[in-house]
Amino acid sequence: MGLSTREQVRYWGIAGAVLVAFLWVMGNTLLPFIVGAAIAYLLDPVADWLEAKGFSRVLATAIITGAVILGFGFMLFLVVPLIAEQIRALVTSMPDLPALVRTYLETHFPQLFDETSGVRRALTGLEDTLKNGGVAFAQAVLNSSLAVLDFLLVVVLSPVIAFYLLMDWDRLVARIDDLVPREHVAVTRDLARQVDEVLSGFVRGQLSVALILGTFYAIALSIIGLPFGILIGLFAGLVSFIPFVGSITGGVLSIGVALFHFWGEWAWIGAVAAVFLIGQAVEGNVLTPNMVGDKVKLHPVALIFALSAFGALFGLAGMLIAVPVAAVIGVLGRFGVAQYKDGRLYRGPEGRSTKDAAE
Repeated sequence: MGLSTREQVRYWGIAGAVLVAFLWVMGNTLLPFIVGAAIAYLLDPVADWLEAKGFSRVLATAIITGAVILGFGFMLFLVVPLIAEQIRALVTSMPDLPALVRTYLETHFPQLFDETSGVRRALTGLEDTLKNGGVAFAQAVLNSSLAVLDFLLVVVLSPVIAFYLLMDWDRLVARIDDLVPREHVAVTRDLARQVDEVLSGFVRGQLSVALILGTFYAIALSIIGLPFGILIGLFAGLVSFIPFVGSITGGVLSIGVALFHFWGEWAWIGAVAAVFLIGQAVEGNVLTPNMVGDKVKLHPVALIFALSAFGALFGLAGMLIAVPVAAVIGVLGRFGVAQYKDGRLYRGPEGRSTKDAAE
């Protein structure tokens, strides 16, 4: 005799509570494992494709690992120094930024400044704050041994974890499938398939979109000559993982810096704005429809809420699991609604729908 619905809810509720408590206690300790599992999940289709071509799973994993190492080496020697230099320049210029802004505003908008102006007092206070604490805070973050240790753990452990998970991915999936209660195995497999469709459509597709947009923004802004163009462009591409946020944030930052740097040279300011207009048009009409498609059923508001909530609860590790958890919740929610509409609570004691009952 199978378990009653109440017993099943109790057992699954306890399992869910234990999982949440485990994530809460472990926190960022799980970060290398989450990153490694995400890498393995993203690369599993490539390994399956190589297996279909006749390679063994071990050889396919080794080929993928070698390609990733080459790509990482390319970034390490060519891209990372450029980004690091712009970050260093940004941190160095932070104490002087309020004074530069004040000089800029005094030159172009002198009417804003008089002895009683709130703008003048605000900029003076911001300048003092950054001079007294801004550099010290930045240096404390950069020099924090704990932050460095966490970063090294992620960089060193994540690829190792990803290698072993990728090599054993199919066996792990089969093992998990074997542990599913036989009474619910068909439904569980169908729900898992739906979750995989959402994740593969959103995560793989959106990461590709973010990479293309970040590269485009960084190159275009650098050609224009915008200060910190590479940093702003890559940031805008990365944040484009959240719908509309990347283009809006990057556009505001870029146009603000362009107004400051190119004041009076309206063609260059227009060129900076055009970069983000072109990027947004290409993203909405070409990249997202072809790389993400319409299989993704994660509403932008739900995605933003998930990132905010899980980030507040579990830190960086929570933000990394926010999208998968939101996808799972979305699939389970749609399944629950379907069950509700097929049940007596919705259809009534005679098995009729509300529409039929009204007629």
